[in-house]
Amino acid sequence: MNAPRCLICDRPLPGTGAADRPFAPFCCERCRRIDLGRWLGGNYRIPEDDNSVTQDVGDDDDDQGLLPPTGP
Repeated sequence: MNAPRCLICDRPLPGTGAADRPFAPFCCERCRRIDLGRWLGGNYRIPEDDNSVTQDVGDDDDDQGLLPPTGP
C-alpha cells in the first residue's frame, strides 16, 4: 500500500498514524496554510448548476424552500 501524500506538494506524509501526522492531510503547516488561503481566496468553488430553480422571497406567506430557524 502506498503512503498517503500531501494534497498540496505531493510529498509523503510523515509517520505512520494520525498521532504522527498533526497536519494531515498535509505534510506541514506551510501546506495547510496554502490550502486555507486557496479556500479563503475562492479558488475552491462548487459549480452552480445553470438549471437550478430559484425562488423569489416576497411578502407572501409561502415559506416553501426556506430553512426553519435554528437556535434557542
